[in-house]
Amino acid sequence: MKVGVLQFFSWPGRRGSLPEVYDRALERIAIMDRGGFDAVWLAEHHFTTYSVCPSVHMLGTLAAARTTRLRIGTAVSLAALYHPLRLAEEVALLDMLSGGRVNWGAGRGFAASEFDAFGVPMEESAERFREAVEIVLQAWTQERLTYRGRHFSFDGVEVLPKPLQAPHPPTWMAATSESAIDWAASRGFSILMDPHSTTAELGGKRRRYADKLAQAGFSDAGRDIPMARLLALAPTAAEARAVAERSAQWLVDSYAGPQHAHRKSLPRVYIGGDPVGHYVDHVILHGTPASVVAELARLRAEIGLNYLMAAPLSRDTFRLLADEVLPRL
Repeated sequence: MKVGVLQFFSWPGRRGSLPEVYDRALERIAIMDRGGFDAVWLAEHHFTTYSVCPSVHMLGTLAAARTTRLRIGTAVSLAALYHPLRLAEEVALLDMLSGGRVNWGAGRGFAASEFDAFGVPMEESAERFREAVEIVLQAWTQERLTYRGRHFSFDGVEVLPKPLQAPHPPTWMAATSESAIDWAASRGFSILMDPHSTTAELGGKRRRYADKLAQAGFSDAGRDIPMARLLALAPTAAEARAVAERSAQWLVDSYAGPQHAHRKSLPRVYIGGDPVGHYVDHVILHGTPASVVAELARLRAEIGLNYLMAAPLSRDTFRLLADEVLPRL
């Protein structure tokens, strides 16, 4: 099983300074590089203290400069919010500067506050996302790009640099909804699976993806399908649950609290009607290192988990992940 880390840049309660947030993350990334982690996946968010990283490509350049073997993933580039030629240039430049270590993850985004602030109509987000992805891939693989679409058109544009990896960096699409899964499968794209689904939901989505992929004439064999999981580890199960509960409350407040304009973007039915309890009991993997290793083995057998994209919910969780979980996987 491959293991990567979904790296957030949270600023809870605005405690401490933002430079400290970035410094701690970069220290963690350096530890990943020295250990056996496959990749760091950088999370892009805007206008929220949940994660203060508006440019995964800029942060990725700094991460690449401080590492030698770790792959630099985007989870995700919010493609619907970019001009696609600028996006193609930035990711290609990151691939060049990192020595060909980019994993490109692209996603549509979901927060209405982001689309409103950037002046992108939410109802166009899926169409803009898919058009941007097509343009980026063609810009990387064609000497000169000619494209005709609903939102963008280009005639003979030479996009430079081209990525160092040929024909282009490994590419994944963030896919949460059935329509996103179906589209990604129809195009033969590998997918990134989100940290907010229950493990049971992940299993259902993974099976749907495999079925739709086969229907489109593509093989499922040999694909890395990162599944993002929020993770709380501690020496005892009770301590780990306490970390999970605190983190779930922070997450729910960050995404759905009354102070956040994008709270209306997040409708869902929580099991039992309690969002914090839902995350603790059905979403977050929490426990001792040994119990979580056993749970990961179960998920590997039952839902095909072959790439854990772990989102550690505390510094102690990251330490235990690196020291005690990773060597057993």
